[in-house]
Amino acid sequence: MVEDALVHDVRHGEVVVLRLANPPVNTLKHALRAHLFAAIERAEAEGAKALVLIGAGRMFSAGAEMTEFGKPPVSPTLTEVIDQLDAFPGLTVAAIHGHALGGGLELALGCRARVASPGAMVGLPEVKRGILPGAGGTQRLPRLIGAEPALALISTGDAVPAERALALGIIDRLIEGDLEAGAVAFARETLAAGRDVPRVRDRRVAGELASYDRAAEALARRTRGMEAPPATAEAVRAALTVPFEEGMRTERALFERLVAGDQSRALRHVFFAEREAQKVPGLEGVEPVPVERVGVVGAGTMGSGIAMAFAAAGFSVVLVERAADALARGLGRIEQTWRRNVEGGKLSEGEMSDRLGRIRGTTDLADLRDADLVVEAVFEDMGVKQAVFRDLDRIARPEATLATNTSYLDIDTIAAATSRHGNVLGLHFFSPAQVMRLVEIVRGKATAPVTLATALAVAKRIGKVPVVVGNGFGFVGNRIAFARSRQGELMLQEGALPWEIDRVMTGFGLAMGPFAVADLAGLDIGASARRTFGISFPVADAMVAAGRLGQKTGAGWYRYGADGRTGEPDAETERIIRETAARLGRTPRAHTPEEILDRMLLAMVNEGARVLEEGIAARASDIDVVFVHGFGWPAWRGGPMWYAENRGLAAVRDRLAELAAITGDETLRPAPLLERLAASGEGFARAA
Repeated sequence: MVEDALVHDVRHGEVVVLRLANPPVNTLKHALRAHLFAAIERAEAEGAKALVLIGAGRMFSAGAEMTEFGKPPVSPTLTEVIDQLDAFPGLTVAAIHGHALGGGLELALGCRARVASPGAMVGLPEVKRGILPGAGGTQRLPRLIGAEPALALISTGDAVPAERALALGIIDRLIEGDLEAGAVAFARETLAAGRDVPRVRDRRVAGELASYDRAAEALARRTRGMEAPPATAEAVRAALTVPFEEGMRTERALFERLVAGDQSRALRHVFFAEREAQKVPGLEGVEPVPVERVGVVGAGTMGSGIAMAFAAAGFSVVLVERAADALARGLGRIEQTWRRNVEGGKLSEGEMSDRLGRIRGTTDLADLRDADLVVEAVFEDMGVKQAVFRDLDRIARPEATLATNTSYLDIDTIAAATSRHGNVLGLHFFSPAQVMRLVEIVRGKATAPVTLATALAVAKRIGKVPVVVGNGFGFVGNRIAFARSRQGELMLQEGALPWEIDRVMTGFGLAMGPFAVADLAGLDIGASARRTFGISFPVADAMVAAGRLGQKTGAGWYRYGADGRTGEPDAETERIIRETAARLGRTPRAHTPEEILDRMLLAMVNEGARVLEEGIAARASDIDVVFVHGFGWPAWRGGPMWYAENRGLAAVRDRLAELAAITGDETLRPAPLLERLAASGEGFARAA
């Protein structure tokens, strides 16, 4: 056996196994590529008839080293390593366990055959980083499975299990038991049979051009504004229409264009920001408390969703509601949601049954006495929440973590209702809680490090993206979103209409405009939050007073048709806006799309600068993560603070000052931190 630092050679007669050994996920950094290149050369020189590539540790390979993106390529590149596999005179087999993603799958596609363990996952997720596969993935995958199936996988970036990959033709055989031994046996069997296994590059692409072009056009419509998905369609089309080498040149040109572009830079920023958000100073060496039993207080929309999130991740859940009928509605809501998932093919009957079996409903709060973690999700009222926490203080185990799902209320005031302030924090889920990935973990002034570490560990286990934030009105997300909502309200008073504002925001890349989102959530929800803090939005309040609460009443900012989902501009909304503005003495004026966009976005940036200065957010990138995963901000725009950095902080400062002068709105005056950073030429990263 020859062992380089990152590739281990193991000889089994005429078959040589090359183990990739770059823990924890075998990323294909330059040093590993160099060692692999040398190992292939060595095996050929020693007369090997077959090579088996396998990953040491928990997976085959997670792909490229992200830190190398955007830098000049260093030889051997991944393409050069794969070219060397192509040139190897014998059989090459990739043995996949865990994951083979991105460059990892491209490396496997460079082999003549692929075997995998059951449950392994394969995919080309590059589009999620704003790029496309750059080492032949767009040219080889279509040669295995056809042009349109390849486009479907590459343009979404979704991974598929080995069983599905076998049916598609990506995988040649599933190996039960010891993967390495099975792969060696597969290679020996193939050699003994004298079977000619052609290189993937030499295979014919299945597909009909007219049908493919229709699929590509539909993709372009679905991904409006995004650069990478249509680029993947162009690259895969080349696999269908031109020779392999020409297709490779097309792929490389598209890759280089995308990797240098703003969208890929923004998506890579979000990728690293998610990981940075989980690095919390002061938690080094702090071990979380084990959590297996979770209590959820409140079986409304949020409580039900939170219970679903925990049950889906394997936790045992006790769901508490005061009244039996409310509990029954909550449990029914959970079952109906999962039933729809089963009908849509996203969940099996067995999985649904297992999940439902993990949730037990009760009307007795004392049933939470054994819980490791309790999440309160009752009505957003301080008195109600304090009463729940007083009871939990009496009932719950001394070491239990007590969390509130409040959206706005003061964590320290809630903690004060208990005798265990260090065990209390906020776990602010976003609706629907079983779907939305963001959880704001709100640290109170007395929250203990072990409580914080426990919350982080639990959030990651249920598949959420946790961001630790400070205690204050609206924390990070809702506070900054409130600044945007305020500008929307003011522009209505000045003569803009909801659909005009929404059209600008969806044009920027949001899936839904803020007024359409308000209709979906219910206008009464926002009104209730404003009343709690004595805040008046005259136009929005007039809508609520008129009974226009959104989709649930058939009319809000928009009027809804028979399906209850499709909103149309409504003359009644316009009448309420005009009458309210007249009562306030406002003179209507026109708003350009540029003004609408800048007021909505830069108000957020300005409030974000205040949140940073006050220490409510630890990093500007944390704010970006909150908005990408909690508020539908398009990830390819990088988040509001990234947007501001890319635009230039001096330009943002000057535009805010201009808007403040035009509108007379003092909240648009540049925040002190923004002023200082713009003057010094430094970025938000220096404010962390």
